[in-house]
Order: sequence, then C-alpha cells, then structure tokens
Amino acid sequence: MKRTFAIILITFCIPAFAQKKINVARQIDLSVKQYKKMLSDLKGPALYPHSTNPDGSIKTYKSDWWCSGFFGGSLWYLYEYTRDSSLKSAANKWTIGLQKEQFNTSTHDLGFMLYCSFGNGYRLTNSKVYKDVLLNGAHSLATRFNPKVGLIQSWNSFKGYKYPVIIDNMMNLEYLLWAAKTTKDKNYYNICVSHADKTMANHFRKDYSSYHVVCYDSVGNVLARKTAQGYSDESAWARGQAWGLYGYTVMYRETEDKKYLEQASHIADFFMHNPTLPVDKIPYWDFNSPTIPNDFRDASSAAVAASALLELCTYTEKTQSKAYFELAEKILESLSGPEYFSKNGNGHFLLKHSTGNKPINSDVDVPLIYADYYYLEALLRYDKLTEHFEKGK
Repeated sequence: MKRTFAIILITFCIPAFAQKKINVARQIDLSVKQYKKMLSDLKGPALYPHSTNPDGSIKTYKSDWWCSGFFGGSLWYLYEYTRDSSLKSAANKWTIGLQKEQFNTSTHDLGFMLYCSFGNGYRLTNSKVYKDVLLNGAHSLATRFNPKVGLIQSWNSFKGYKYPVIIDNMMNLEYLLWAAKTTKDKNYYNICVSHADKTMANHFRKDYSSYHVVCYDSVGNVLARKTAQGYSDESAWARGQAWGLYGYTVMYRETEDKKYLEQASHIADFFMHNPTLPVDKIPYWDFNSPTIPNDFRDASSAAVAASALLELCTYTEKTQSKAYFELAEKILESLSGPEYFSKNGNGHFLLKHSTGNKPINSDVDVPLIYADYYYLEALLRYDKLTEHFEKGK
C-alpha cells in the first residue's frame, strides 16, 4: 500500500544502527508546530501552499496545480506519527478539497496530486470515499498512456514536440500499480512496465544520469532529448536524478524484476559518487552547473533521494545497503540541522534552500512543499528502519 515497504532482514553491519543520528521525535514535534502555524494562516483548501513569495508570505495555487497533494500528504504523515486528531481532521480537509481532480485528464501529475493525499489518507483510514476518488483518478491518469508510443504523456506539448515525457513521470507509477492490485486490472500494471522500460531505454546516459525531457513521435520513436528545469540538455538536473531513483526503487518493490533494482542502484551510485556532491550531501540544483560551488542547492532533491535510498537499502546486498543507508542518514542529518530546517518563519515550511526551476528564475532558494513532504516521509522510514534493527540487536 501507499509508501510502505517490507523491511527485509539483510546482513547489515548492525553498528550502523547502533546510535540514531537523527532525533525523529524532536523533528516531528518541530514540524507539527510549524504546520499548525501554517494551518492557522491559510484560508482554506481552495488554495494550496507551495512556497513563499518575496515578501515572505505563503505562495499558494489552486487544486489543479501539480503540487496540491503534498500539503495534505504531509499532514497525513504527521498524523501517522503523532496520532493527533486535529492533524487528522486537517489532513482530511485538505485532502477532500482535491476531490474534483479525480476527473482531471489534462495532467500526468495525478500521482502527486491524489496518491500523496488520498493515498496516504486511505492507507491510514480505509475510507471508501478516498478509495473511490483514487480509482477514478487512476482511470483519468491512464488515459494519458498511448499504447503506440508505450509511455504516459507528460505535458501536452514542449518546444514544438507533441509527446514529451519527463523523468518526473516515473513517480506516477506507484499510483497505477496500486490501482492494478486493487482492481485486479492488469492494464494498469502493463502501462507501468511499458513506461518504465521505455524510460530506462531512452532517458539514461551511459553513466546512468538522466535526461529531463524525451520527446517522441506518434509511434514511440525518440525525436529529441531536452531539459526544461536543468542547466542544459546534456546536464544532470538534480531532482530528475532523485525522481528516477525513487521511481525504479518502487518498480522493483512492486514487480520484483531485478532489472529495476539494478537501475535504481546505478542511479543511486551516480548520485552518491558524483564529484560535485557536497560534504553535507545536499546537491546543487544541477550536478553539471558551471558555477559550482557558487550556486544554489536543492533540498527537495536531497529529501526525495533520502526517502528512496531508505527503501532501496532494504533490497540490496550488504556493502551497497550500508552505503545507501549511511548516505540517506547523512542527508537527513543535514536537512534536520539549522542550515536547512526552519523552526520559525520560512512561511511555516520546514525546509529551506530548495530550487524549483532555475532557468526561468522560479522558486529559487526557497522552501517548497514537496521538499517537506519527502523529508517527512524519509523521517518516518528512517524511524521504522532504525527501530527494527535496534530491536534486532
């Protein structure tokens, strides 16, 4: 079910878990305080928090914005850890406000919009209302798959190309795989396998870095490989690498096909061993930015990667597992420190220093709601992993 995974008894080097380096309870408590302040400042679920404006106020968008599901999803994570009934009520309110998006066929981002909100809500409450929305939304998302192309279309057009597919789209597959299991409709599963396989074949370079946008013709031939949010067409946009890492980890969990595990491991190794990755393990917004080290970081990429690595480390062998866990732990340690985590201000968001779309100077060096979401997800995963191994000592 949603964002859960089996903790496999691998031959970890147990001392890696001997002392927790992140105080999860403290970080969750601080997060709850920030988000309760944000709830008091927001007018209601007609406008969803995204970032901050230049004057420090909360930047919001309507429910059809691709990030609209992250706030409700974050509230569900906080409720999951605390069992605070007021957070449950707020999570429900900000989830139900997205209900109309179940019929939105104009976007590929329903995974972010509905699965992060309704998916977590359904996992924690078993609400039929949530389930029905999710099933309708999965049907809407599946309409963007063209069997002749073999991929879910991302944007409706990009720079004159009619069938662009972005690496971010790998994040929608978990939603459709859930729908496949829930409905027993094999079509959803087949869509995911087709999309993942063609993305693996066409989106990745020999070093396992990823292109951001691959543009196809009407029968699935590659026309161009581009970027929208990265430094250049041939650069490794940091969040794109994190999306791919997360997506292929999920594909292995749900299919048990080892080619996806190998792909996720290769992407993780590219991220982990990249010479531009700073000591604190929070990447610059693009691994190939020519102005490194005098450029912006992207905490959102780090949060996504940390969450993915904490799952990936449960599937790999001893040496890899230890390395992936320790990288994720270091990322969380950095994100939980004063340089990145905000106890006050920051529009009541949790993390600072994310970069949304630097080429158009949009959301640069600001908080971003999806950075918070994946940070909280990673904290919960870290807590479960370390608790499991501490009990096993």
